[in-house]
Order: sequence, then C-alpha cells, then structure tokens
Amino acid sequence: MAFNNRRELLFLYTVKDANPNGDPLNENHPRYDEDTEQALVSDVRIKRTVRDEWVREGKNVFVDGEPKTLRERFDELKKFTGKEKGEEVIKECLDTRLFGVTFALGKESFSWIGPVQFKWGRSLHAATFEFIQGTSAFATEGRREGEKKEQRSFRNEYKVPFALIGVYGIANQHAAATTGADDNDLEELANALWQGTDNLITRSKNEHKSRFFLEIKYRPGFDGKIGALDEKVLLLSADGEELTRDRQKALRKLEEVFVDVSPLVEQLSSRKNDIEALKIIKDAELCLKGEEDLEALGLGRIELR
Repeated sequence: MAFNNRRELLFLYTVKDANPNGDPLNENHPRYDEDTEQALVSDVRIKRTVRDEWVREGKNVFVDGEPKTLRERFDELKKFTGKEKGEEVIKECLDTRLFGVTFALGKESFSWIGPVQFKWGRSLHAATFEFIQGTSAFATEGRREGEKKEQRSFRNEYKVPFALIGVYGIANQHAAATTGADDNDLEELANALWQGTDNLITRSKNEHKSRFFLEIKYRPGFDGKIGALDEKVLLLSADGEELTRDRQKALRKLEEVFVDVSPLVEQLSSRKNDIEALKIIKDAELCLKGEEDLEALGLGRIELR
C-alpha cells in the first residue's frame, strides 16, 4: 500500500580531500556557486549514491549503472520478476517507485513523476577548490633488445579539502499513489542515503561521511511543508561564533564547527500539531547546538551511529 504521509528530509554529510560532484563540461571541476563559493551536488548525484547502495545490497533497481539498452534491461527484469507488462515490471523496481521513470518501448509508454525529489545539495559554508597535478611512470620496451624506457603521463584533478553539505528532499504522497511507493521504500531510502554515502569508496569520492539525517513524517491529510530544511540550519565555529567567509574556506575538519539546529527546531515547534513523528540519525562526531531542544519536542529520539 502506497504511503499516505508527506515527508520532508534533511541529510548532512562531509567531504574531505575529494570531489563531491565534478562537472564534465568544466574539466571535472567540483560544481560550485561562483558568488557564494559553496560546493554544489546535483540531485542526480544523490540519487546515484542511493541506487549504487541498493545495487550493492542486491535490491531490484531499474537503473543499475551497467551499459545496456532499455530493451536489454527490460528483458532482464521480465525474466527476474516473471512479469510481462511494462508497468507491472517497472513497479518491481525500488528506484522507479521512489524517483519516477519515463518508459517507452514497443507499444507501451508511460511517465511517472517520482514521489521523492531532492533539491541540489549545497555546502553550509564557502569552500576551497584545489587544483592538483600529478604524474605516472610506466616502463616500456625500447627498440633495442633489453632496452628499457620510461613513459610518463600527466594527470590533472580537483579536490575540495573540506565541505559539510546539506541536502533537502520531499516525499509526495500523491505521486506515490501512482508509483506504489510505500513506507518500507522510504525506510530503504533513508538507509541507502546513510550507508551509500559512507560506501562511496572511490579515488574521487573517498572520505564522504554521513553526519545527520532527519525525516519529518506529517499526519495523514497534511499537504503543506516547511521547505528548504537545509537553510534552517546554521554553521558556527567551535567557540559558537559566526564564521566569516575566510574562516569558512579555511575549515578542514568537522571538529572545528557546530551545526546550529535552533532555527529548524523553531519551525518544527510551530508545526508540531501537523507532525506525526521525526526520524533522527546523528553521527557521534557531529556537535549539534539545539540537540536537547530537538529531542524535547517529543516527536522522536536521536539515534547515534
């Protein structure tokens, strides 16, 4: 049965000496806001993180990251699910139930708007973007017998020394009625956001770490929202002071900052009668200002990971 409680999501994670989301049209430079110097992460990158985790866990997804045609993937899914009709097969996939799909194959075509949509992620502070150059050397055979030569290649890459990134999402119960997304699917999403970010263990994505997750579960029949939860938290220095842009760009580790959730708590308090429950997960290393007030709302306890 499709979920009937609207949700809003806030997810915070850190990036250290890595590229959170490279732009292939700009030499893979980390995406960023030129005016504010905030690091940016597209909603597509967030969804890929989630999908990759589901693939690792053996969950059934439509976009599995493998190079294949729509016909090839659909035939695989038909064999796996034992179903023939397009909508029946696609509804068996966790990612299409939550993120939507456009399907056109043969005489079947349909388009679903995904119940879960993410806003572009932004660092909660101005970040630094560093250009790194390196070389690689390989031994090669020379023209003469036994002759060895060295061949060198050069590589250029970018990294972000440190960024604390906030991601906002919303789960629309009305769209879920079409795709069939249920409460268990939303639980799988929360777990994949957290675990998938921790499991981004590639050269460009190493040192991604989940830090905070909050899900607002509204009461049935509520169609409103607080909106932009990532803008309802503030970053302060470890001594409680506001950070100048220069100090923001000089950040290199999580221990240098507090995340102030007081503005978010104020919004939650004003909507308390509309909220059924909160799901809150916090990394033990993250320092929250307003943590006690968050729990004092009586809507959910903080789970430490």
